[in-house]
Amino acid sequence: MIEERLFRDLEPELGGILERALEGRELEVADAVALLGAEGAGFHALLRAADVARREDVGDDVSFVVCRNLNFTNVCYVGCSFCGFARHRDEADAYDHPMELLLEKARDAVARGATELCIQGGIHPNKDHSHYREILATLKGAFPQLHLHAFSPEEIDWGHRKSGMALPDYLAWLVEAGLGTMPGTAAEILDDEVRQVVSPRKLRRDRWVEIVKTAHSIGLRSTSTLMYGHIESARHVAEHLALLREIQKETGGFTEFVPLGFIHERNTLFNHMGARPGSSMAEDLRLVAVARLMLRPFIRNVQVSWVKMGPKLAQMALLAGANDFGGTLMEESISRESGSHFGENLPPEEMRRLIREVGRPPVERSTTYRILRRFDDPAQDPPSLEPPRAVQLSGPARWRQQQERERPARLAG
Repeated sequence: MIEERLFRDLEPELGGILERALEGRELEVADAVALLGAEGAGFHALLRAADVARREDVGDDVSFVVCRNLNFTNVCYVGCSFCGFARHRDEADAYDHPMELLLEKARDAVARGATELCIQGGIHPNKDHSHYREILATLKGAFPQLHLHAFSPEEIDWGHRKSGMALPDYLAWLVEAGLGTMPGTAAEILDDEVRQVVSPRKLRRDRWVEIVKTAHSIGLRSTSTLMYGHIESARHVAEHLALLREIQKETGGFTEFVPLGFIHERNTLFNHMGARPGSSMAEDLRLVAVARLMLRPFIRNVQVSWVKMGPKLAQMALLAGANDFGGTLMEESISRESGSHFGENLPPEEMRRLIREVGRPPVERSTTYRILRRFDDPAQDPPSLEPPRAVQLSGPARWRQQQERERPARLAG
């Protein structure tokens, strides 16, 4: 039998864990640790099991959101060792965008079909809670149709401590101004020993949990994330996933899980502190697959980060348990400043192409995973809303010029 030949050398322990996962039984931390080390036949069986679970959980659709990142300031004094984005106020490339520029960027996003603005920035020492509310009120007032996905728990912590309000009241005050959902970033690894190394001045594990649970309790949903590929162990990852699952069982407030690979090239955590140079291909795929199996059925959506993985590995992750391709971004600074090479913008037409190339149907979603449009027939795809982009061709000039002259006739024919 083909199954016997393919999985003859699958370790019985791993096979048993995968069987329990597909039966819908909750995996233990020790199970996740074992799966995170899967190699050979175990690695391939893990990816296949996660893909089967994905189909059972959410079907074959691959969703994406048309969004724009707005990083309103890069001034930050928190000092995370993995960050290449932050600047101090006196540095030449520090910025603190005025509201007029944020409105201009939002206007451009709307013209390009965006339904969401993802708004995050550094922890500027001269800003307080009122600045966060002003950003929300200004953008929501000008563009009421846009969903504002804004402010990590680190930013919420800073603004809350400045406000003097009770945490639920502070969050409700932001919601009243236009906050729609909250990024579940600033999580990194939810273990204070790891956090003491990678981000010693950032909020601690219990404070992150407090902010997220409080947000969920007032109906403010969030994403959930994990940063891997640096100094963490498999047990740290497994315990982080188990904690997210427990929060979701209690609140139901997470919209998705997003694994975020460590980008190493231009930060101190790798260059001066001995961190690993990011994750391997196998680690990326294992984490997506283990997340699918560990978090089901409580967190149904597993997203890939194309800006960290690259589009081709992100495609492979769609065959290893993921069901969401993330956002178009339009502008991306945080990964790029640490050394990511995969660009800042992935237009909707590229999203649809990449999804179809792995045999899956693309759908555009809202921030909270309501399906906005299906794209079952490529011939019915809408035209691009991206601004024209000149391409500098290479090769013999005579041939290029001849082809350029002939192009209108080819298109007409």
